[in-house]
Amino acid sequence: MITHYFRTLKDTELKELPETRSGVWTHAVNPTDEELELLTKEYALDDAILEDAKDFYEVPRVEHSGGVTYFFTRYPYDQNEEDVDTAPLVIVMGESFVLTIVLKNVPQFKRFIDGKVEVHTTQKTKLFIQMMDSVVGSYDRKLVRLRRAVHRDRAQLRQIGNREIVRLVNYEHELNDMVSALVPTSAWLEQVTESNYMQMYSDDKALMEDLMIATRQLVESARSVLKTIQNVRNASEAILTNNLNATIRTLTVLTILLTIPTIVASLYGMNIDLPLADHPYMFWLVLMFIMTVVSLVVWVFKKYRWL
Repeated sequence: MITHYFRTLKDTELKELPETRSGVWTHAVNPTDEELELLTKEYALDDAILEDAKDFYEVPRVEHSGGVTYFFTRYPYDQNEEDVDTAPLVIVMGESFVLTIVLKNVPQFKRFIDGKVEVHTTQKTKLFIQMMDSVVGSYDRKLVRLRRAVHRDRAQLRQIGNREIVRLVNYEHELNDMVSALVPTSAWLEQVTESNYMQMYSDDKALMEDLMIATRQLVESARSVLKTIQNVRNASEAILTNNLNATIRTLTVLTILLTIPTIVASLYGMNIDLPLADHPYMFWLVLMFIMTVVSLVVWVFKKYRWL
């Protein structure tokens, strides 16, 4: 579906146009091959580069061809059936237009379309910065949620079970997807700021620098949370291993202690002549002998901290 939005500095709201014009923002959601071909002809785009916009696993990068710049990035998307937690977003900057191509609806753009955030399509650079700022902001909110969840599980380290371990693995997967999307995006943001891909005034450059700093900080924060997850998993693994060893040690000690009376009782249960077999207090003597040997073994175990 292709939608054309337009708003100048004099307009009070974002308008939806039936066709393209100078200063328009064209938003294409899961476009068909025919729609992509139409966009290619209308804006004189590179069809080879535009073909990559249909790849759900496309990595962030920047391309420049025929006076048009193609910015590939990814945004957080939680309602998908893929094995990644981000979706591709392509922002195409031409001389008189801004084109965005996505395979799924972008929740971050809903505030622009609903008028909750003021955007002017004729200010291409500022619109581009607002789009990227909304994407980075959504990553920041997602990271805050993941950090809280990880620290909540970390606080209950000794109670971590299979369900918590699976949850940590899922957190790690989300964070890895985030880092994979933000690292190349941060690289081309720096490249765009230092080059002449688009016309930028001093205010725009300041906003771009803030955007770069925020992106780099997100990458470092995500890596820090990943390190915390790895530490929690290693610690839980060590605790589980130690608990298993303690259980096996306890069972081994109990087995040894129960084996002693079993051996003695077996010997004196044989139907043969045994020493002191006819003694009237033989039962109590055997019982005292068993208790003495067991007590001695327990003392040895405690001395060497085996028990």
